[in-house]
Amino acid sequence: MSRDVRRNRAQGFATRAIHLGYDPAEHDGALTPPIYMTSTYALESAEQGAAIFRGEEPGYVYGRTKNPTQAILEERLASLEGAEAGMTAASGMGAISSVMLTLLSPGDEVVIDHTLYGNTFALFTQGLTKLGITARPADFTRPETLADKISERTKVVFFETPANPNLRVIDIAEVSRLAHRVGAKVVVDNTFATPVLQRPIEFGADIVVHSGTKYLGGHGDLLAGIVVGSADMVKQVRGSGLRWMTGATLSPFNCFLMLRGLKTLEVRVERHAASALKVARELERHPRIASISYPGLESFPQFDLAQRQMAGSGGGLISFELDGGLETGMAFMNHLSLITRAVSLGDAETLIQHPASMTHAVVSRDDRLRHGISDGLLRLSIGLENVDDILDDLDQALSAL
Repeated sequence: MSRDVRRNRAQGFATRAIHLGYDPAEHDGALTPPIYMTSTYALESAEQGAAIFRGEEPGYVYGRTKNPTQAILEERLASLEGAEAGMTAASGMGAISSVMLTLLSPGDEVVIDHTLYGNTFALFTQGLTKLGITARPADFTRPETLADKISERTKVVFFETPANPNLRVIDIAEVSRLAHRVGAKVVVDNTFATPVLQRPIEFGADIVVHSGTKYLGGHGDLLAGIVVGSADMVKQVRGSGLRWMTGATLSPFNCFLMLRGLKTLEVRVERHAASALKVARELERHPRIASISYPGLESFPQFDLAQRQMAGSGGGLISFELDGGLETGMAFMNHLSLITRAVSLGDAETLIQHPASMTHAVVSRDDRLRHGISDGLLRLSIGLENVDDILDDLDQALSAL
């Protein structure tokens, strides 16, 4: 193969995650992009400053909206998700709020899947309603029922897939088709799958959001949010939702940390998923497990869809319930020694939490039960430890019950 052919071939996922948008020769040979720790920027002239503010010239004027370290990260994230542009925010909730406050106005409706991260569900059903925006929950795993929920007043359709915490998988292409019939924008939270396994824009979504705190950062040491989509849409979100509605700017240092995380994203996600499949298969066979949800298991109700949509993988999260329900589940968690009792996910450490009393405590019990979040459900985020050590810890905790 000639050098010209290699040069013209599209670069792979990991290569772009490591190199895209940065030339060390332009930064005194520094292999790693510098952290631009500045809040404001000197302008060459008053005229240049005015032109940048009018959007007629590229440039930096103030750190709340853009920073050079951030720009490299945003270019890489957009590329990995197959989008035109990207924008970072201070947290996943900051990213979602910035998008919604840009796209929605009083009198609008947003249709949401009924199973969402607890604070996201609260944003739609308790926060945005104060602004005169109506949130209509629906079961997105049954897209044929969405016709009753989506109307001409629907401006946004929002969902997670896999969903937090029970890992329901939603057909992105079919939901996008239904939403686009009325001109609604489709926003997908891709935190659990990451662009390694799933790129919603390829299936018809308009905007993708992430809690970058999770797999993208990967080390449990930062908070971050991500928005990617068309260049025009991201410009709108940056110029209003981020700039003067939430002000949820990601710090340059956290941009640096996430750039570090992206370099190992592909290999980490592959390891998380491979270990999770082994753990899920062992748990499925254990007599104390009453139910288990993992998209990579053949017994998973939407296994075929998950395989098509998530690159043949089940991801790194497992949800399950023990035969004794809540009381047994709490005792099981307390018997674990290697696995850490903590919220969040996607870290190097294996983490376990109880959604009903932790991440989804803000959701009423009636809503939780209606949406498939039982009192005894546990969510397990498989880390990067040796999988035999994870299995040993689970086994000893189950044996101690």
